[in-house]
Amino acid sequence: MSVHLNASEGQIAPTVLLPGDPLRAQHIAQTFFDNPVQHNSVRGMLGYTGTYRGQPVSVQGTGMGIASASIYTHELIHSYGVQTLVRVGTCGSYQTGVHVRDLVLAQAACTDSNVNRIRFQGLDYAPIADFGLLMAAYQRAQAHGFSTHVGNIVSSDTFYQDNPGVMQRWAEYGVLAVEMEAAGLYTIAAKAGVRALTVLTVSDHLITHEETTAEERQTTFNQMIEVALEAALGLS
Repeated sequence: MSVHLNASEGQIAPTVLLPGDPLRAQHIAQTFFDNPVQHNSVRGMLGYTGTYRGQPVSVQGTGMGIASASIYTHELIHSYGVQTLVRVGTCGSYQTGVHVRDLVLAQAACTDSNVNRIRFQGLDYAPIADFGLLMAAYQRAQAHGFSTHVGNIVSSDTFYQDNPGVMQRWAEYGVLAVEMEAAGLYTIAAKAGVRALTVLTVSDHLITHEETTAEERQTTFNQMIEVALEAALGLS
């Protein structure tokens, strides 16, 4: 056990999907896993372990934001020996050509958080995905015919942004979308020498203002789950 996970030793698989929403974790387990067993309920942050096409895999909710996701990432790696972590979440598009329900594979993650500035004593660190996972996810998405974009995203500490000019600046430099966790995941995984990737579905568009409902975000974004599972487990 760890501080925020009450799984016993061996209950969590070496490969873990990381949705922010614990109810999405439940949906993933019930929809994609064979024989899922709940391994965590601390603070209502649900986690499950089962198999997918015969291979062991877990899913663990992380909550919203770098701070929360970093806690679960650290404990999964250092208390349970997890080797592959794939965030499966939602994002808001910054680009006209990146549409609602498209997939975004985060090659790198900018951030407005100070967490890495503190960690690196004022220096700028560039958090990036594991290339092998990124390539595998892109290949699987292409094979399925899913509309997919690969590139830079931004992990923001602020959901309700007061300054609209910030979005425009990120967009001018080619940032595809905004979410809240990837930069923390990539940084912690890099230090530990494990694999990490972020696979996102565009849930709302910050230019056109098109958006999906909370229920749609929780239960209908299954394309990214297929891509994440196949890439993380080396399936074709």
